[in-house]
Amino acid sequence: MEKLAFLFTGQGSQYVGMSKSFYDDYAIAKQTFEEANDVLGFDIAKLCFEGTLGELTRTENTQPAILASSVVAFRVYMQEIGIAPQFLAGHSLGEYAALACSGAITFADALKIIRERGLATKEVAATGVGGMTIIDNLSPQVVQEEIDKLNLQDQFVMINCYNSPTQVAIAGHQEAVEELESRLLDLDGQVTPLLMSAPFHTPLMQPVADRLQEVLEGVTFNHFRYPVIANIDARPYGDTGNIITKLTQQSLRPVRWQETLQFLHRYGVTHAIEMGPKNVLSNLTTANTPQVEALCFAQREDRKQLQEIFSADHVLKKHIPTVVTRCLGIAVATPNTNWDQEQYRQGVIEPYRKIQALQDELDQSGEQPTEAQMREALTMLKSVFETKNVPVREQQDWFYQILDETNTIYLFQDFLQEVRESSLVTN
Repeated sequence: MEKLAFLFTGQGSQYVGMSKSFYDDYAIAKQTFEEANDVLGFDIAKLCFEGTLGELTRTENTQPAILASSVVAFRVYMQEIGIAPQFLAGHSLGEYAALACSGAITFADALKIIRERGLATKEVAATGVGGMTIIDNLSPQVVQEEIDKLNLQDQFVMINCYNSPTQVAIAGHQEAVEELESRLLDLDGQVTPLLMSAPFHTPLMQPVADRLQEVLEGVTFNHFRYPVIANIDARPYGDTGNIITKLTQQSLRPVRWQETLQFLHRYGVTHAIEMGPKNVLSNLTTANTPQVEALCFAQREDRKQLQEIFSADHVLKKHIPTVVTRCLGIAVATPNTNWDQEQYRQGVIEPYRKIQALQDELDQSGEQPTEAQMREALTMLKSVFETKNVPVREQQDWFYQILDETNTIYLFQDFLQEVRESSLVTN
């Protein structure tokens, strides 16, 4: 049986026109960009579709643009295919997109965090103290041996991204980076300096880590819907309690992407689906773990192939969550603190049975629920929550999670607003 991991790309995969086909073809993509525009205070969609490459490549623009494009790809996938992943992983910037798509951070909060990250990165890059270079055709071991031979005194250079058996990135003080580049060229390494780049994932990014710490401390984190693999140790986040530490440390420590892909392979992942503008991580997946089939959802041919794979698998189809199935599951799992039997019958048992009968009909017909049927299920769950005396804030969190997970959050903005208003009355 297929086991999926979704991969979220970092800087370097941007191009003018990215996500335009999604925007034109899917309402959820347009709605996602509109939300991003509102949060950021400028037209990120226009920048992605019509901006110059120079504008798009500026780190304070690149980071939110790639984040938005990655979330768009994820949401279109969940709407059109909907087979849930076993793991999410993101390379550098992509880790923030993975956290947003896991539900641990809201999309709006992820945009705000990334915007600050981009602005702080711009300030570090402007000092000209550090640089970053991609090294191909040499193993990490060979590169590290050459680093160890350098006599740098007050400067440093280090491997900051372990990408594949024959590709790493190096970063550090500019003079040290250039000295190492010269040595690696003598060993027939392929050297690609990233012009005007900050020294990502090194101690020179301490100002960025400090800014992130401040921003992240003001964010509310939610439960993970899917496990996310962290860059700094190539292991899943245990819980939301270590998000701040892992993200701030990510600015200062290397990206262990090679180990991340090996972890996914060890845990049985058969397909890696890249949720980003280009197939950068798909190529790295093939280089690291050729046994894993790598596809990029933004590439039309890959998207067609995925739809063919999953449309033929009826077992996988049954596990696609809908608003109705999620409402039924949460209604059953919610603890009860109301022992009035008549209230429980009217507020829980009867509404639940009505929606269960509706789901039975949908199972028989193979159809997806209509907007009216989804709204009926949400109303049922609200009745269950109120009867079981679930705190209003917890109700809000559940409804947001259901709608976010099923890609219907823009469809039911009015329902969420009603829940918010009822909480104000209650308080």
